Amino acid sequence: MKIVVFAHMMEVGGSQLNTIELSAGLRDIHGHDVVLFAAPGPMVKVAEDKGLRFIPAPHPKSMPSLPRIRALRDVVRSERPELVHVWEWWQSFDALSALHLMHRVPIIVTYMLSDILIRSLPRTPVTTFGTPEFVDRAKAVGRKRAELLVPPVDVRANAPNVVNPRPFREKYKIEPNDVLLVTVSRLSVNLKGESLRRTIDAVRVLGRELPLRLVIVGNGNARSELERLAAETNAELRRPAVILTGELLEPRPAYAAADIVVGMGGSALRGMAFGKPTIIVGEQGFSSPLTPETAESFYYHGIYGIGDGSPSNARLIGDIRVLAESGDKLSALGAFSRQFVVDRFAIDTVCARFEKLCRAVVAERWRPFVSAADGLRSVALHQLGKFTPDRIRRLVKSRELRMNTISLPSSTSYPQEAQLGKGGP
Repeated sequence: MKIVVFAHMMEVGGSQLNTIELSAGLRDIHGHDVVLFAAPGPMVKVAEDKGLRFIPAPHPKSMPSLPRIRALRDVVRSERPELVHVWEWWQSFDALSALHLMHRVPIIVTYMLSDILIRSLPRTPVTTFGTPEFVDRAKAVGRKRAELLVPPVDVRANAPNVVNPRPFREKYKIEPNDVLLVTVSRLSVNLKGESLRRTIDAVRVLGRELPLRLVIVGNGNARSELERLAAETNAELRRPAVILTGELLEPRPAYAAADIVVGMGGSALRGMAFGKPTIIVGEQGFSSPLTPETAESFYYHGIYGIGDGSPSNARLIGDIRVLAESGDKLSALGAFSRQFVVDRFAIDTVCARFEKLCRAVVAERWRPFVSAADGLRSVALHQLGKFTPDRIRRLVKSRELRMNTISLPSSTSYPQEAQLGKGGP
């Protein structure tokens, strides 16, 4: 099968890595001819290193984007794909108008936002969501064509003993007795910023009595603030306890060097794949380690959480302390973390499920009038909204937005506590 993967921009991020790894998996495991179409960025090199063919797209200045629609039509005419996989919701408007209606090319839309559902998201195409909970919640508000696509993880490339940790630890002068915390993340003010600030604060508090080191890998609009907090922490502790490396296209040495990983989403999953004990963070003070008690809940809800909004950082400080002082229990917890990823997120398993979905979509009967009506509805709702994902999150949180998002049924709360001494490894 010929598949064009229509992504957004190839900047450094977890969504881009998921796109690349799933595309490479469809080619390598199932033999499909896969072409990547997206606006250029640093992650193009990662795609090309995996042997994926890349076609540059115009950088969109609006949604829908007429230049991108024209370029997408040209790609479809030249490549003649049987399916277009649209990665993330903001491309779905372009794809629906450029392909599904005029060229009768089937599309699948992948939607990886974990907290809100955009009302203008087209209903006609099969749409995949990143957690079982979101699939259930989308279906509960009438989206019958909702399917599951969890973040894929290459568990062979991300595995214990695959990458030598010594050069990374030596480069950043991590001593043998140091307990190294590693966070690989986009340094974004929204979604990520709170947990990054809290992690630095936890190292500031615990670093007075424990030999903690924190390495933050990534870049973004929160970097200057985080560098300031790191400098203040290092000055207070009188040692380089917090280090920001900047952006790394190859972050695996950081995972390999870690004693404990702190993160969310695909980044946390890759840390787990390396067999590292992992503390999952989120927003509003949320944190919880992955343990046998919390694993099922994290699989269902997602590798992320919303806390109770407390300004106290006691929970994350406590989680880090428990793991940092656990010593010989860490290896067993790390082994459990890896098995959790192998069982649920391994790229072979994810690709097999998605490939079956691709074949089913290609075999469907085309419904032009339904698709046309859906396209008009989506564009009209979008024109009424015209919000970026970050702006949508800010507005939803401040209760200023009503017309362009759907209030989903409430979900079960995330696990808020997990202790190694209570049934864990």
